[in-house]
Amino acid sequence: MKSKTLYLLFFFSILQLSSCKEKKIDLLAFESEVLKSEILSIDQKVEKLLDQMTLEEKIGQMNQYSGFWDFTGPSPKAGDAAQKMEHLKKGWVGSMLNVTGVKNVRAVQKIVVEESRLGIPLIIGFDVIHGYKTISPIPLAEAASWDLEAIKKSAQVAALEASAAGINWTFAPMVDISRDARWGRVMEGAGEDPYLGSKIAVARVEGFQGSDLSDPSTIAACAKHFAAYGFVEAGREYNTADVGTSTLNNIIFPPFKAAKDAGVKTFMNSFNDLNGIPATGDIYLQRTVLKENWNFDGFVVSDWGSISEMVAHGYARDDNHAAQLAVNAGSDMDMESHLYVTELASLVKQEKVDEALINDAAGRILKVKFELGLFDDPYKYCDEAREASVIGSQSNVEEVLDLAKKSIVLLKNQNNVLPLSKKGQKIAVIGALAADKTSPLGNWRLAADTNSAVSLLEGLKSYSGNTITYAKGADVVIGKTGFVSELTINTTDTSGFKEAIMLAKKSDLVIMALGEHAMQSGEGRSRAYLGLPGVQQQLLEAVFAVNNNIVLVLSNGRPLTIPWAAKHIPTIIEGWHLGTQSGNALAQVIYGDYNPSGKLPMSFPRSVGQVPLYYNYKNTGRPSPVNPGQVFWTHYIDQKNTPQYPFGFGLSYTTFAYSKPMVVNTYSQDKQVTVSVKITNTGKSEGKETVQLYLRDLYASVIRPIRELKGFEQVVLTPGQTKEITFTLTDQELGFFNNQQQWLVEKGDFQVYVGGDSQTINQVNFKL
Repeated sequence: MKSKTLYLLFFFSILQLSSCKEKKIDLLAFESEVLKSEILSIDQKVEKLLDQMTLEEKIGQMNQYSGFWDFTGPSPKAGDAAQKMEHLKKGWVGSMLNVTGVKNVRAVQKIVVEESRLGIPLIIGFDVIHGYKTISPIPLAEAASWDLEAIKKSAQVAALEASAAGINWTFAPMVDISRDARWGRVMEGAGEDPYLGSKIAVARVEGFQGSDLSDPSTIAACAKHFAAYGFVEAGREYNTADVGTSTLNNIIFPPFKAAKDAGVKTFMNSFNDLNGIPATGDIYLQRTVLKENWNFDGFVVSDWGSISEMVAHGYARDDNHAAQLAVNAGSDMDMESHLYVTELASLVKQEKVDEALINDAAGRILKVKFELGLFDDPYKYCDEAREASVIGSQSNVEEVLDLAKKSIVLLKNQNNVLPLSKKGQKIAVIGALAADKTSPLGNWRLAADTNSAVSLLEGLKSYSGNTITYAKGADVVIGKTGFVSELTINTTDTSGFKEAIMLAKKSDLVIMALGEHAMQSGEGRSRAYLGLPGVQQQLLEAVFAVNNNIVLVLSNGRPLTIPWAAKHIPTIIEGWHLGTQSGNALAQVIYGDYNPSGKLPMSFPRSVGQVPLYYNYKNTGRPSPVNPGQVFWTHYIDQKNTPQYPFGFGLSYTTFAYSKPMVVNTYSQDKQVTVSVKITNTGKSEGKETVQLYLRDLYASVIRPIRELKGFEQVVLTPGQTKEITFTLTDQELGFFNNQQQWLVEKGDFQVYVGGDSQTINQVNFKL
């Protein structure tokens, strides 16, 4: 083995001879002797590699294409695909997305590694949002578990399967906070609260990336969408966002900062503009906040085509200008605008873009490739035997089943209808979603097999003691339901009502599966109305008229407005889109093999007119009427202010009692306040409760919300058992950002609330 001195002499001799030898020979030597060296740090390797690259090759690292060909077949001979293939061979592509499966990934990797001048491997990206082939609950449902370890394991399963299929980069987690259920992408995030959202962001980053990114069972994560995408006006996809400094720093930024601190390797900017500037071209967001203030050393990728979309925004005059604005703002990789590879070289030569910015962007991308170990082995993710053994394994199925059960929220259980007896009942199951084996997989299921989910009907029938009979009642959607297709909602066809009503009449109990088809939430699926789509409300009322003993199982990707059901239906389960094991998870809860423990991560409105709706609102100067009947206070004249079901809410098959919280205030000595509470299982079965702590700063230099989640802990109790839970509040929980972006902890009076949801009145006061 060479000594370090001899190695470095060899390295510099290679550089000196590079001008007089055949380039390919020198670069192969460079790759084998330098890029794989343990002597140089990754930063040094990146620097040495950049020195060998042409301007076009560096820009090529900043260019990402979506899969455009079957890479195991013959190369395209003409058109756009042929040009992209030529770019691969020239080393003008740094990443590919939507290329899946070991054979395809190996084939495209082989092109760049063996045919380009430098042989720099690709990073392979894919939307692994809540699973690859084995699908976990949608992220909003996962958030309802409040179980950080289970959420982390879900991301680990997704990374395990995706990496086995050749993928090494996911465009997840989405950490956008959103208070507007109309926005379709709430299904992809963790809900309305920045504290819970930050904890979940960390869990997902750690799950995807593990402790060693070079481990072939891990993949690079991507925190998206930076920033304020969850605050688009009217909840309408791709719309503008206009938020104040306090909201930006205290609500929107925290999950992104948490992801950065957890070591997330990439960020994705957002489609929206913020304060009149498209995020893709926002210097403040990408350079000042992310790369300077937060010292983020990974890279930023644009969202699909968002660089070119700055022309439509009215921010860039043309594509050339858009490329200039994006790279100057700190957008390092161009996803499918095709503008960096066509425009940046000329912009550098015209001195409109400093080449130092190109070096910085390409260097950030190369660094992640080194960290993934792609220079050690470009084909490390291309093991067909591993692909066959890992994807769909029994252990993966068991993990997603566990999280699916934990994600279910029991919203109502009047007269303790649930859990059901396992024998002796005639049960009618009604609703198209009950038999659906694809919709439970959710919106982001790009690699999953159609009809691969366990349906609710299948899960119920696996318990053989009852007589289960099914009637569809009515379709939810008609025609195509693909990822890119518009949906046609069934608003007229009630021809199946008669069969459903007849079945309900002769049954002891009815389980109705109603809600949204999976393709009614997600990207591009904003809704102006949040009720049960189509004729489903009519179906529910028609069945109720003949048999009111109904268990309503909701299947949805967002909070719904269900005021009629909340009033009339005795039992309601929030069943989300729970993934591959959906039906088994629901059946285990319905029959009592699992005691539901989920808590809502978003408030459920009474009507769409309340939206945006969230628990951590400001008190205002007129929070309540001075006298009965007074009109001049903050309210609606035709609807309550309160949600149908609040943030943090969720029932159990048992009950819990809380003691009054106790406070030990030692802030003046050791900068902390300790809050303890005793919780007792007062019911007849073992259950898990999520104990939630909310804080209110009664007066501050910047108005604080009526209450803010600042801690939670899950506890499992047997009947009659009592446990004491202790929370510690430090500057991190007690402070906030002012409008100058300074973190402050101010003296004053505080209230602490500890209980089972955000509306708890179990309170204690203290003073700082």
